[in-house]
Amino acid sequence: MAQTLTIALVAHDARKPDLVSWVRDHESDLSPHSLVATGTTGGLIQAACPSLKIRRMNSGPLGGDQQLGAMIAEGKLDMLFFFTDPMTPLPHDVDVKALTRLSVLYDIPMACNRATAEFLITSRHFVDGYERQPTDATLLAQSVNN
Repeated sequence: MAQTLTIALVAHDARKPDLVSWVRDHESDLSPHSLVATGTTGGLIQAACPSLKIRRMNSGPLGGDQQLGAMIAEGKLDMLFFFTDPMTPLPHDVDVKALTRLSVLYDIPMACNRATAEFLITSRHFVDGYERQPTDATLLAQSVNN
């Protein structure tokens, strides 16, 4: 039975057109899911795919990456499509690294480019779900907080 996932969509400025194009190509696959995006990226996707309902966070440099990181830490995000631009220095690079670190710690599937995004969206886990296996550090932190 298919489950509804909460999926984040994020892209650096130079990669926004590529993410928008990819979302347009997979609009029907994404439509049953709960979509969240950083501000500017979400606006561009919404304009290109008006049938999709997207919850927009702040833009990345204004805290949107951190909002998504909090969702990961709270267990409220299932998958992250973050099309990154490795060639452009970013003023909020530490936020980007933190988001990547949290995705690894909490075992969140993360696609940083179109090729990986294609593998994720065509995986049986996209439909059937995936039981995450958080790292030992995550489990330790959870036990301390309980």
